[in-house]
Amino acid sequence: MRNKANNIFFLFGLAAVVVMVLTFDVSFDEMWRQMTYAGAWLFPIIGMWVVIYLLNTLTWWVIIRGSGECGISFPRLFKITISGFALNYATPCGLMGGEPYKILEAAPYIGRDRAASSVVLFAMTHIFSHFWYWLTAVVLALALIPLDTTLYIVLPLMALFCCGGIYLFTRGYKSGLVLKTFRLLVRLPGLRRWGSEQIERHRAELERIDMQIAHLHSQEKRNFYRSFALEYIGRICHSFEIFFMLRLVGIEGSGPMLFLYAFLILAFTSLFANLLFFMPLQLGGREGGFAMSCVKVLGTLVTSSQAVTIAVFISIICRVREIFWTAVGLLLIKLWKS
Repeated sequence: MRNKANNIFFLFGLAAVVVMVLTFDVSFDEMWRQMTYAGAWLFPIIGMWVVIYLLNTLTWWVIIRGSGECGISFPRLFKITISGFALNYATPCGLMGGEPYKILEAAPYIGRDRAASSVVLFAMTHIFSHFWYWLTAVVLALALIPLDTTLYIVLPLMALFCCGGIYLFTRGYKSGLVLKTFRLLVRLPGLRRWGSEQIERHRAELERIDMQIAHLHSQEKRNFYRSFALEYIGRICHSFEIFFMLRLVGIEGSGPMLFLYAFLILAFTSLFANLLFFMPLQLGGREGGFAMSCVKVLGTLVTSSQAVTIAVFISIICRVREIFWTAVGLLLIKLWKS
């Protein structure tokens, strides 16, 4: 049964990648030209994601240890993390692919309930760190870039959105979030019957998962703050990807200031792209986000046309990196089964 499920995940992810490559708006000639321009910088851009995935794996490991012994080896947890993110990249709505796969793979080692609660907690921590990351970007934007009418409207809305998300997740950590989410689904048209059946069938399991979530936050404070710090550091490390590319295209400025510009570009782009979470690999949303954020953040350093050209280059290289790691994650599903 488990091998059959793995094959389904693999084939679904593979089909999604093929569709993404064939529907990508950039020609293969243009993609190859941009990759050639990046040259040796492609290696640190792609390779730094080993560090980011290691931080993600450490976050999950800390969460699992918060509820007892971790019966799964770190290398296997690392493999599952990479494959889980690959499925999230390739599937619509993100969590539809990677999170069920991670539960399926971890359950034989730590039990189904602990696997489910740890995966839910990891997803919550991952999203929670994003809200703080975006809120940090709002503060930096107020200090670093000239404000125009658009930013006077967008930045307060971003701050309000982030504060609302932080408040909701803080409440969710204290009392659990899974059962409340299912109860919310019951109210949606077309899901009432299915949601009610799932709640009645799995109520005890859902309540146990919520209890474990609340336990980590209330009694395992150290593990909670460790997991959050690891995820937030992961967001900072991700900014180096944009920093490398800004260096590559010749943007002038001191190293720390250029890194802060990269931080802002990535934060604004990721927020815009995540609002289009229903699209595989956030196709279109990511490119539009890079174009808008580069124009706003780099407006005092380059012209608008140059900023758009830089945004196109960054978005193409990021797509190449995503396709590479998605392929690696899918191959790991098939090649590492023992």
